Amino acid sequence: MSDSLSEADKVSLIYPLSRESGEILLVKIRNKRLAKLGSQASAQSSIAGEGRSDGSTASPQSKAPVQPVANSEQSAPKINIKNLAEDYNSGENSLVQPGTRQNKDDAPRINSDNTTERSMTPTKRPNAVDPRPASRAGETLEEWENRVLSGIFRLSVDPSVKTDVHGHSLYFAKGVREELEEQGGPIKLSTNVLDQAIVEVGSNSGKTAPLDYLLGCWKRVSRQFRSYRGQKIDEAKVDIIKEARRLCMSYCIFAVTIPDMFGQEQSATSPLTSHLLLDPEDDRGLCHDFLTEAISRFPEDENVQPALIGAVEDMSRQLAKMTMNNHEYKSYVGALRNLVRYPALVKAITQSSLFLPPSASAADLEATTLLGPFFAISPLQREATMNYFSSPKTRDQSFIETTQRTLRMALSAHQQDLLDIVNHIIKADKESRETMLDWFALCVNKNHKRRAMQVDQKLVSSDGFMINLTICLDQLCEPFMDTQFTKIDRIDVDYLRRKPRVDIKEETKLNADQSTSDEFFSRPADGQSNFISEIFFLTLAAHHYGNEAASNKMSQLEKDLKRMEKHIEEIELDRHKFLDDPLRLRMFENAVQKYKDQIDKGLSYKHAVQGVLLDEQNQQRTMQFMRYVIVWLFRLVAPTSQYPKEPLQLPLPLEQPQVFRCLPEYFLEDVVGAYRFVMQNMPLNIFSTQSDELVMLCITFLRSSEYIKNPYLKAGLVTIMYHGIWPFRNRSKGVLGDLLTSLHIATEHLLHALMKFYIEVENTGAHTQFYDKFNIRFEIFQIIKCIWSNTMYREQLDRESKVNVDFFVRFVNLLLNDVTFVLDESLSAFQQIHSLSNELKTSNGMEQAIRTEKEEALSAAQGKAKSYMQLTNETVSMLKLFTEALADSFTMPEIVQRLADMLDYNLDVLVGPKRKDLVVENPKEYGFQPGVLLGEIVDVYLNLGKKESFVLAVARDGRSYKPANFEEAKRILATKLFRSTREVDAWVSLAQRFKKAKEADDQAEEDLGEIPDDFLGGCFHELREKIELTIPCSEDPLVFTLMEDPVILPTSRTTIDRSTIRSHLLSDPNDPFNRSPLKIEDVIPGE
Repeated sequence: MSDSLSEADKVSLIYPLSRESGEILLVKIRNKRLAKLGSQASAQSSIAGEGRSDGSTASPQSKAPVQPVANSEQSAPKINIKNLAEDYNSGENSLVQPGTRQNKDDAPRINSDNTTERSMTPTKRPNAVDPRPASRAGETLEEWENRVLSGIFRLSVDPSVKTDVHGHSLYFAKGVREELEEQGGPIKLSTNVLDQAIVEVGSNSGKTAPLDYLLGCWKRVSRQFRSYRGQKIDEAKVDIIKEARRLCMSYCIFAVTIPDMFGQEQSATSPLTSHLLLDPEDDRGLCHDFLTEAISRFPEDENVQPALIGAVEDMSRQLAKMTMNNHEYKSYVGALRNLVRYPALVKAITQSSLFLPPSASAADLEATTLLGPFFAISPLQREATMNYFSSPKTRDQSFIETTQRTLRMALSAHQQDLLDIVNHIIKADKESRETMLDWFALCVNKNHKRRAMQVDQKLVSSDGFMINLTICLDQLCEPFMDTQFTKIDRIDVDYLRRKPRVDIKEETKLNADQSTSDEFFSRPADGQSNFISEIFFLTLAAHHYGNEAASNKMSQLEKDLKRMEKHIEEIELDRHKFLDDPLRLRMFENAVQKYKDQIDKGLSYKHAVQGVLLDEQNQQRTMQFMRYVIVWLFRLVAPTSQYPKEPLQLPLPLEQPQVFRCLPEYFLEDVVGAYRFVMQNMPLNIFSTQSDELVMLCITFLRSSEYIKNPYLKAGLVTIMYHGIWPFRNRSKGVLGDLLTSLHIATEHLLHALMKFYIEVENTGAHTQFYDKFNIRFEIFQIIKCIWSNTMYREQLDRESKVNVDFFVRFVNLLLNDVTFVLDESLSAFQQIHSLSNELKTSNGMEQAIRTEKEEALSAAQGKAKSYMQLTNETVSMLKLFTEALADSFTMPEIVQRLADMLDYNLDVLVGPKRKDLVVENPKEYGFQPGVLLGEIVDVYLNLGKKESFVLAVARDGRSYKPANFEEAKRILATKLFRSTREVDAWVSLAQRFKKAKEADDQAEEDLGEIPDDFLGGCFHELREKIELTIPCSEDPLVFTLMEDPVILPTSRTTIDRSTIRSHLLSDPNDPFNRSPLKIEDVIPGE
């Protein structure tokens, strides 16, 4: 309508449209009818044209809907004829109504094209009455029209007819009847007066809203229209139904866009919203025919599309206030699922200002984007977690697991709905697909802070939102992830150099610094990225910021809960201070209760997130995707880039592909994190085909470890194998143990890879590296123990000792260092435990603060003892395995003396005078079994006892070699460890050999007399002060041994034996005399 018209003018005008002549009908004023309608309905008026300008009766299609607007006064509105005439004369009609088409030569007319004939016919409702009205004998067309329209619109112009043939009440259209009487024509309902009747009924419908009434009419007229398909029906009757259907839709649109036409006030929310939430087959719901017809009017009526999109936006805003506790969320999701089945509507939805708001923050995505509230629905919403797991401390494991299964079922159904919505948006058209991908990228890129060291939950999206996003993307990847990898070449790594949606600029790279990475990605790649590449890289990023971030948060939460529980215990120790003061006691209890409430919330969330992450189906999808990532990474590093068509050769080429070096670190971190989580929690979810690639991944990047810069990322590969060999159900070697002992790539490269990383973790660069290395090496020991039954690994270790001497010596040197250090640490912890325990038992009058301090120290010592003793046991056990199989390799000149010193030292600790300090209560609690440990050390002695070099090395240990220790060990072996007579005799014989060798070596030393310093490799005292020996000893071996292969250090010009400096460089890559960098290749042979 023209803005120049007043509300009274708008109410007063009616412009019937002619389909035949192109002339606009004259506007006639019926003040009498308007006055009556004004008194019957609140501010409602209805004007109708009478007929054609030539006096003939208009055809059913010639009528246009009334477009009055409610007048605030009860008096009849005035009609402004002048404005209408001016508009018509100007050649433009500013009053074109929704659903009309303006032709050049014709007057504006309502579009009544049969757009709905292309629509799908919904299933007929059960027990529905056949809508086809059979013509009765002798019934005229006018009578048929009156009867059919009366049944459809449930109104009558005959006051005596109060119900239709089915018993439905009919509204008496008094105003229409009076007008028909004035015209002198038959008192029957027809399409000529139908628009007037609709306005009258809609304005006087009482508690029934006009739109509710009209939607019911629409359902009935649509069923009537569909019933004519394929039937031989009188064309005039079909035209009548078409016109009735057209008018009904037009007034439905008016009820939404111009509610004051029916005396209704404009609502803050779209009137369509509540109807979208109903079942489409409900009389008040929006059915397929309605949506199809409304969408067909998009090009002609600019009001229809905003009305529908406004309703969708209102749905999103309302859903943003709900949680999974409110089951009404399902109707919102169902409504959106229904709407996205219409491509034209999808396009309009993706063009909404709410779909991609430019200024949305990470925390706002769930509430301010159109799809955000739908993806936010999750059992991880705070209210939902407390509902699922109320009073979590009182719940047993059975209840928790049952509840977790329940929430997984609810979430799985919701995630399938989300996938269906996204799929329809993506398939609608290219523009909608691109916008959908933009939304995914927005969610991912805005949430980089979810992987920060300290995450402020107020600044990022929730776990539930991001997990739903990740699962949806996982499922979008399924179509191209076949088991034969036929489409893997479609994943284009050059996507990352074509202004990718995924922001990787600030991400840490696999093996490149920021400048190298920036320079590489600054060179754009030619070509255009495909959909598979888009989804693949978006899914990788979603896993990093979604599932992996949630998994890390859960791990941290578990630690925080333990800390909080301990803190409450400490707080409760102060309760006695407030017992005499009720006020302070109440404040104390309130503070404690608040703390307990926080723990309850944390426990509820922990159970909920565990339930979500332990979904087997979703984890299988994740494993399938990660397998694809592994194979894709292999293609990047393979020289021919043809994996899996061509096998991968190890080690990888020394020259690393630049594109691989510049990949974000999380490309591999996601794989490691996902498999580590599954290995720890649900190992059966890993199928055999996935296991092969997983083992290959671990071995490949440990064997060629220089391809990855982050040592902790490589440590994750070790952890995967470590968890993979855990006994599980009927699998004594876990899900990976058999593969590690049989797979060709494993038998060829695994042992070398583990030894190599064992050496590398000596220096990780982190401030915790000293302690981290022991945890990593513990896992390495477990893997080696698992595979050692295969003799191929023993042969491989022997080959390493002969082919890669320096590599092997460095490995053994660090192994010996570890044994000595961890045993020393364990023993010192035991001494501290012994001392603190006695002190706490005997000091009854100790102040509470001091007692608490000592209890904390005791707890720390106990944890330290347990940790280091476990490492001691594993290291000695590993040494026993190695020396049993490869005695020659462990008696090499570079190794044998250090090994002998270590064994003598530990033997002295276990059977010498110091053993009295090892007495603690419950030693098994710490893994301390002195008898078992002594037995394994004895076995190492016996394994090497046949080697003369070892016997001489033991005899030359001037610090810890004591014949009395061997005598005491013999007694313990025979009386407490119950070793066989043969083993005891072998031990006694070996002790005698050590004793004789010691005597012979001492005699030889005495015969040699003083040896010049030049032959001793430099001043002993200088060496003593400057070399930091790891093995505790009182004298340097050079004091007793002539140099067999003297070399000169290039910078300090000091002469030293080659074996000595080689051994030193295994632990310290510097000249021991001036601390300058030194390699064994740099030494100068002595003259």
